[in-house]
Amino acid sequence: MNFLMALIINGPIKSFCYRRLQYLSSKFQMHVLLNEMKELAAQKKVPHRDFYNIRKVDTHIHASSCMNQKHLLRFIKRAMKKHLDEIVHVEKGKEQTLKEVFETMNLTAYDLSVDTLDVHADRNTFHRFDKFNAKYNPIGESILREIFIKTDNRVSGKYFAHIIKEVMSDLEESKYQNAELRLSIYGRSRDEWDKLARWAVNHRVHSNNVRWLVQVPRLFDVYRTKKQLANFQEMLENIFLPLYEATVHPAQHPELHLFLEHVDGFDSVDDESKPEHHIFNLDSPLPGNWVEEDNPPYSYYLYYMYANMTVLNHLRRKRGFHTFVLRPHCGEAGPIHHLVSGFMVSENISHGLLLRKVSGGGGARGGWVCGWDPPSPRCRPPQAPVLQYLYYLAQIGIAMSPLSNNSLFLSYHRNPLPEYLSRGLMVSLSTDDPLQFHFTKEPLMEEYSIATQVWKLSSCDMCELARNSVLMSGFSHKVTCPYSHRDPRAPTVGAGSTQAYKAAVGASPCSSPQVKSYWLGP
Repeated sequence: MNFLMALIINGPIKSFCYRRLQYLSSKFQMHVLLNEMKELAAQKKVPHRDFYNIRKVDTHIHASSCMNQKHLLRFIKRAMKKHLDEIVHVEKGKEQTLKEVFETMNLTAYDLSVDTLDVHADRNTFHRFDKFNAKYNPIGESILREIFIKTDNRVSGKYFAHIIKEVMSDLEESKYQNAELRLSIYGRSRDEWDKLARWAVNHRVHSNNVRWLVQVPRLFDVYRTKKQLANFQEMLENIFLPLYEATVHPAQHPELHLFLEHVDGFDSVDDESKPEHHIFNLDSPLPGNWVEEDNPPYSYYLYYMYANMTVLNHLRRKRGFHTFVLRPHCGEAGPIHHLVSGFMVSENISHGLLLRKVSGGGGARGGWVCGWDPPSPRCRPPQAPVLQYLYYLAQIGIAMSPLSNNSLFLSYHRNPLPEYLSRGLMVSLSTDDPLQFHFTKEPLMEEYSIATQVWKLSSCDMCELARNSVLMSGFSHKVTCPYSHRDPRAPTVGAGSTQAYKAAVGASPCSSPQVKSYWLGP
């Protein structure tokens, strides 16, 4: 990490990478000017296929908010009519029915509306991650979050399973949309994995259009303060030991073994803008010695997750099981070293907004963002373009959610997605939290629609984003190969020829990247 941190502030390297990125953008614009009409003409000749019936994967979406607000409202009203007398909660040792829970709030099914539910992000959530997290509580009541969108509760996650199955049904009905839903493992106790697997298996929460990712919130400081954990090592053991046991003795953990067959990898989530009081280096304490109540830094979490996953993957590969990848939230906010850590250990990342800070007077002098020479006191030093170029060279996937960012950290018109796409970075569109940010039954199509209108994307650009989402996803090579017409293991081509994917012809499926990417689907 120290080497990379030194690299990204090296003047000559910054200048080289800045010029290369500018060259890639210019090359892409030249390609569009010369070939846009040819691409559109070639696209029209393809029978049956258009943007609506090509495969798209929502590569970043949280299960607890995968439904829109109207869907959740209708589900709650339906539950209140059909299951009023079902015991759903225990308060201070006393069991409560669904009817009693709503009576304590002085609410009936008739009183409920989208406005009273109050789960949608608004202008007050901008740069306020605490207020955004509060939006997960319908009507501002954490008890309703526990009842309806948790897997471990008094009703064994029955309601949550039903609403996710409804979302899965919608995906299957649309046929060409897939999703990678994220479920949480907190690391507070050793039995979390078995409970989660039991919930998924018993309620038959499965669809061919859906794969799972497991997100680990970076909340060690909270658990340590509450005396739920003795040290960071205990948290790691609670997360990974059950997976070793299920890999070595799958017959002793049949439900967990079955559930893991549908899990693609791990995510690390939390507010990246929170200040970090430690720097991860050789002097950092080992997990068993991390007993203080301060949270470990971002890179500390990622390193030990990656180290444990590497050993686990070796074991699973030896046993003939599929392996996991690390796909953390990274670069949404916070310091630049988050992106350095993500580059070193991640298969894909979510957000990656901070990679955008490469413009301004960063030419041969590696100057300042405002371009003054000498710099004015009002100027701020530019972020190095080296990282963005490294992400381009390594083709590390970036799942971007412009509508989510617009409500939290970055206004829509400043989002760097079209710039990333033109330079050849592996970017895709995703929804993040439809419950908070979207209005329609098809949130992923809503993302594509708004992006197309705001940034004036062509149909070829949209198909390129859809194709990237397929390649970035954790769906098996056997599944993704016919949809992307490229072997994910094959080398990629650079920016400036990204749209040429749509115009190229004559290659056999899954053998070359130079084929039409809008031939997505059987």
